[in-house]
Amino acid sequence: MRSDRGDVAIAFDQVSKHYSLSLQKEATDFKTMLLHLPRFVSSARRPFVALDRVDLTVRRGESLGIIGPNGSGKSTTLRVMAGITPPTSGTVTINGRVSALLELGSGFHPQITGRENAILNAVLLGLTLGEARAVLPAIVEFSELGDFIDQPMRTYSSGMFFRLGFAVAVHVEPEILLIDEVLAVGDAEFQKKCMDHIDGLRARGVTLVLVTHDMLSLPKFCDRGILIEQGHITDEGTPQQVVHNYLARVEQLLALRAEEREELRLAKAVSS
Repeated sequence: MRSDRGDVAIAFDQVSKHYSLSLQKEATDFKTMLLHLPRFVSSARRPFVALDRVDLTVRRGESLGIIGPNGSGKSTTLRVMAGITPPTSGTVTINGRVSALLELGSGFHPQITGRENAILNAVLLGLTLGEARAVLPAIVEFSELGDFIDQPMRTYSSGMFFRLGFAVAVHVEPEILLIDEVLAVGDAEFQKKCMDHIDGLRARGVTLVLVTHDMLSLPKFCDRGILIEQGHITDEGTPQQVVHNYLARVEQLLALRAEEREELRLAKAVSS
């Protein structure tokens, strides 16, 4: 949903996202599947709540960092923001052209060239065909792919996928840029080039939402941080404070698990 709400770039109002997961374990061979065919046809399913009634507002020009454990709902949040995944319930408001760099290689067709993919993705992100062709030289130059730009993308390494994906994402004049973890891919020199470009976009007022496990990236790129756990926003504040609180909780959890392992070891020693 898009609307005009002053300085709001992104707004979630009680947004939830539910998935349905199968409880049936996958068959290990064809014979097992045939023997238990009725169960495979009508296997039980259970709901998985990726996001649970989330309220969130991101202002125009703001840089928001999202951290949290694996499976907490971080990537789902970005996919809902990008319009890739519709929410199960709630209202999503987006004001501005969104460019998203999510799963590595998403949106690229492996059988066509990097050049053709760049044009196709630029159009999918909102440019006209003429605009996409006009910005193509800048995309090619930024990606530093050389002659590989005219090779099928099935021949690309993960680093090459990232180079082209990032180059397209930042050259379509985004008003909102969504990035999910992919900055960890590629060589150090190109990573720095990307980070410098992100700084330039922020200086021009582009709204940034960054999902990361790199605790150093949050204070560097973001004005505000949130922690997502089990589909809920459980902490919000300055990047430094949110990172500090999260790491403190992780340390407490690790200490508790170590105590439980020691208690289990002692119990086994006594029983033997």
